[in-house]
Amino acid sequence: MFPAEERKRGGVVLYPSPGMGHLVSMMELGKLFVLHGMAVAVVTVDPPYNTGSTAAFVARASAANPSITFHRLPPVALPPNPSPHQEALAFDLLRLSNANLLNLLRDAAPRAIVVDMFCSLALDVAAELCIPCYTFFTSGASVLATFFYIQTLHSTTVKSFRELGSAPLLVPGIPPLPADHMPLPMLDREDEAYKGSLDVCSRFPDAHGIIVNTFDALEPRALEAIAAGRCVTDGRATPPIYSIGPLITSDGREKANRAECFEWLDAQPRDSVVFLCFGSLGLFTAAQLKEIAAGLERSRQRFLWVVRSPPSNDPAKRYERPPEPDLDALLPEGFLERTRERGLVVKSWAPQVEVLSHDSVGGFVTHCGWNSVLEAIVAEVPMVGWPLYAEQKMNKVFLTEEMRLAVAMDGYEGELVSAEEVEAKVRWLMESVACRNLRERMATMKERAVEALREGGSSHSALAKLVGQLKGEVRGR
Repeated sequence: MFPAEERKRGGVVLYPSPGMGHLVSMMELGKLFVLHGMAVAVVTVDPPYNTGSTAAFVARASAANPSITFHRLPPVALPPNPSPHQEALAFDLLRLSNANLLNLLRDAAPRAIVVDMFCSLALDVAAELCIPCYTFFTSGASVLATFFYIQTLHSTTVKSFRELGSAPLLVPGIPPLPADHMPLPMLDREDEAYKGSLDVCSRFPDAHGIIVNTFDALEPRALEAIAAGRCVTDGRATPPIYSIGPLITSDGREKANRAECFEWLDAQPRDSVVFLCFGSLGLFTAAQLKEIAAGLERSRQRFLWVVRSPPSNDPAKRYERPPEPDLDALLPEGFLERTRERGLVVKSWAPQVEVLSHDSVGGFVTHCGWNSVLEAIVAEVPMVGWPLYAEQKMNKVFLTEEMRLAVAMDGYEGELVSAEEVEAKVRWLMESVACRNLRERMATMKERAVEALREGGSSHSALAKLVGQLKGEVRGR
């Protein structure tokens, strides 16, 4: 697993859960460790369901980072699971992969392992081998505070979060959170995905430390509450928290889309384009795509829009990768022709980090995925939040009410966001005087992010402390 000359001093194994967002962030963490003189190996497990393809990314990352080795665990057969949520399958996959992980780590003898937030069950493997185990939390500290507190929330009611509706959940360090804004797999307490989530979250305090992709100035209240031990209420100590973000990456795939995007963006005025992109798994119905198109056309704003095919209505295909979109069939008749002077629609993917950093981009309509949030902050681009899945509704609350770096797309909780709402929010973002305050806050937060990463900054110092801890770890401690 590790080069022969580095095996004696031991390396660090990184174990991300399935999904591009988790792998990308873990890879950035690995590169930081390498810069600090550590040997790094990334262990992946391929799910028998769609999380977005990662094979091409792994190939590129391996070629670009020869000092990081990659290892794929053998496939496992998943038992039938009645849950409609992919997370339930992920928990089964990771639990059943523990035996393969155990065999790999026994031979590799790493000095430490860093597991993804969904891989907490691997703490048992690390404990059996007496290997220190850290958790990498790829969302923000506000979500981490909530997940630390989930056992308390669970014990105070017999109702599911879905049944509680918009009733506020009161968690130390965060604004009141509507109960039905918890992640979809956690809304029904009888669902296997909820039970798995509860089990995973219950293991966070057992880690040697928790690494968070955030920075102190972005989430000070949540971080203070966690550090003070107010989120873990069962008597266990809160492990050390290392806020080392923002970790940002650039993915160099699909050169055709890249060239098309930048040829068009280069021709647009500064801060004039609104960018609409909704993550690797963000899908809309055909009806919603038409509403978005109508809203963009009415707004008269310049736009760059990433469109994916709608989700399949066939339950047997719910986890399969959607086909390339047929734009002529999905979008209103004549839309592409009518908007061709001020809009560009690309299929399935765009180089998001580079697009957000382009001078012509002045607004971002986003699903509120945490990687996307950090990328927008670093690029200094204000956001309209349109959460779709995972913890994105939670992030929307934190972004709009605590950080005040975004406004919400009204109607996201219903079946359809209207064209009128899309038009109104896009106009507000790109034209309104009221948006100036948001832009000023975003500029300030970008400065704080840059400061955090400088030598002596909060994230720089946290990383140095973490690396020192990892280098000092001795097997059998």
